[in-house]
Amino acid sequence: MVAIEDVSGTAFVVAEYRAEENREPVPIYRDPVVGVFLSEASRRAAERVSSRFPAAKDMVKTRTRYFDDRLEAEIAAGISQVVILGAGLDTRGVRKQSASVRYFEIDDPNTIELKRHCYAAARIEPGITLIPGNYVTDGLVELLARNGFKFDAPTYFIWEGNVMYMPLATDKQTMRVLKQHVKLFRLSFDYLTQAVIAKTTGDASLTALVESFEAMRAPWLSGIDDVSSLASEIGLNVVENVTTGELYWKYRGRPAASRIFQHYSICTLES
Repeated sequence: MVAIEDVSGTAFVVAEYRAEENREPVPIYRDPVVGVFLSEASRRAAERVSSRFPAAKDMVKTRTRYFDDRLEAEIAAGISQVVILGAGLDTRGVRKQSASVRYFEIDDPNTIELKRHCYAAARIEPGITLIPGNYVTDGLVELLARNGFKFDAPTYFIWEGNVMYMPLATDKQTMRVLKQHVKLFRLSFDYLTQAVIAKTTGDASLTALVESFEAMRAPWLSGIDDVSSLASEIGLNVVENVTTGELYWKYRGRPAASRIFQHYSICTLES
């Protein structure tokens, strides 16, 4: 059995925050599956981050709702494949199953093994193609090709909680690979401004948040200030680009308290 220390601590932190929304009187989404991954150790890991920066919870919850909504819209529009890059403990392949859609998840072997074990223990048949590997160093195209991915089928790529952990050059190369090899796709990802990464916002709480992830050995490395220029450089079109502050207001009906929501956005691009 893979232990918590063998899987990225951020995966458990995100899962704990996602699960917390289930206990709200009027939750903005429901995730009845995520609990199969959680434990006392994961709860402590999540509390260490939120004790320094409580808004981290709402960052995760807000983006969860966005990706859920966008996924449902893409399925309704007729996509036949969903690929979740750096999937972590994502549960959408179980929660959002569709007879017409095939799910693929890519993550490191330990995370994939943990997911297999937890789903089996809970007697859940995920119906997902779980792919162990690093989509950067092992080759995204090769990983997908070996697992029955159809490069000419309309596909939705979910790239949640990944972009900021890699150099921007690596992010761009991943997008270029998709543009070159996948005929028709949309790609959604969340990103931070460069000021957050560089700790130049002038807000001590935002700096504390960055340092919390550094302490977990998961430092944030890249920020994006102009997603339209980035998309143009890669040859993609911007379908949607919205701050999490706008999303928080939409979902909660009130403004977000932390300035991080001005610096944290989610976009959807298309080929």
